[in-house]
Amino acid sequence: MTATIRSAALIAATVTTGLGAGLFYAFSCAVMPGLRQSDDRTFVTAMQRINVAIVNGWFMISFMGALLLTGLALFLQYRGGDRAPLPWLVAGLALYLAMFVITVAFNIPLNDQLDAAGDPARIHDLAAVRERFETVWVRWNIVRAVVSTAAFGCLSWALVLHGRTSRG
Repeated sequence: MTATIRSAALIAATVTTGLGAGLFYAFSCAVMPGLRQSDDRTFVTAMQRINVAIVNGWFMISFMGALLLTGLALFLQYRGGDRAPLPWLVAGLALYLAMFVITVAFNIPLNDQLDAAGDPARIHDLAAVRERFETVWVRWNIVRAVVSTAAFGCLSWALVLHGRTSRG
């Protein structure tokens, strides 16, 4: 296995993980605080539309790709004899898996509940629908942002170590 392939896998894993961390960060810092200022109908409508729009090829490439590419980078580094980045790759993969579990266990079910509430024009108690969703979703998104940013940091450091040992 060439160093170029190992490097490419690690770079791709780092970039896709960074894209996901940036998305969750943007939701934490801008999207949700902005929507917090909106009325209930606008909030529910916007979140329902975002939850539909985000399920697209570009997002899925980064969301699922980060997991697969990090696993691949770990495997290639292990098989290629480059041991220095391994602990950081393991930590990055574990953190990304934690974010993935949080998303599947908390954020997606909340998104599904919001969608199941139906058309905002026909929901009788928009405030109750919003209340069941917003606070819990925001909290778990902040956790996702922190955990995925930590994964990005681990992969970034693994990339630095890989670069040092590859030149060696």
